[in-house]
Amino acid sequence: MKKLSILIPTLNVCQMLKACLESIEQYTPAGTYEIIIADNASSDGTLEMLQRDFPDLKVLTSDKNDGFSKPVNRLLKAAKGEYLVLLNPDTLLIEDVFSPQLDWLAENEEVGICIPKVLNSDGTFQAQSKRGDAKPAAVFGYFLGLGKLFPQNRPLNSYLMSWLDEDEISEVDAVSGSCMIIRRECWEQVGDFDEAFFAYQEDSDYCIRARKAGWKVMYVPISAIIHYGGQGGSKARPYKSIWEWHRSYFVLYKKHFAKDHFFLFNWFYYAMMGIKLGLSLLANIFRRE
Repeated sequence: MKKLSILIPTLNVCQMLKACLESIEQYTPAGTYEIIIADNASSDGTLEMLQRDFPDLKVLTSDKNDGFSKPVNRLLKAAKGEYLVLLNPDTLLIEDVFSPQLDWLAENEEVGICIPKVLNSDGTFQAQSKRGDAKPAAVFGYFLGLGKLFPQNRPLNSYLMSWLDEDEISEVDAVSGSCMIIRRECWEQVGDFDEAFFAYQEDSDYCIRARKAGWKVMYVPISAIIHYGGQGGSKARPYKSIWEWHRSYFVLYKKHFAKDHFFLFNWFYYAMMGIKLGLSLLANIFRRE
């Protein structure tokens, strides 16, 4: 069994995927990993590039865009590794990011999921890579900028957990699927990703379920990776992306948090999310004109 399975769902980011794969080969010790790719019916020459430049890789194909959760589940079922890495195709290794993470996980058996430090392309910290639960105060604080107005208010700043030091190992509620490392035993206990999430917040949902099963979720900034973000399907189909982004918060809230609130508050929350969806769609229309 390989120690590490690197699992990459991809859609129309051919050149970024190629750079990602080359960086994996450059920095990750040979013989310690397998790479499996799930292509979501890319139309930019992705499959041709993979056949030409990486003929030995295992590639799962689809005749349509299945989103994120469905191809991830196919990848997880095909993986053989002791540790399972969900890796976005628009990431780039700048060092051996995985070995320090796996060594740390081996010493912390209570941890089911972790993420390294995730950087933007300019080298700044990608704050969304570690998260608190998307409860109403956290969501309103994040969406409306209330957390910035009241920086000392923890509930309003709890979505990004902004009080945590970006250079210190910390327990968190959730981590991004851009570079999510899952212990095989955790996946075997928690199960598949929820395919009700087409894209977005499926990572938060999975972390909530892992925590409920008794696993810790950790932010482990002992190694780093670059994540460009906003590529592929979200760039090619912005309206679909905006819709799914907002819908994912609705699905997550209804699944995990609605039961904790009175039904009138739930309807208020849904109405606010609907208003924000409308404003986001209008803003995108004006940006494109």
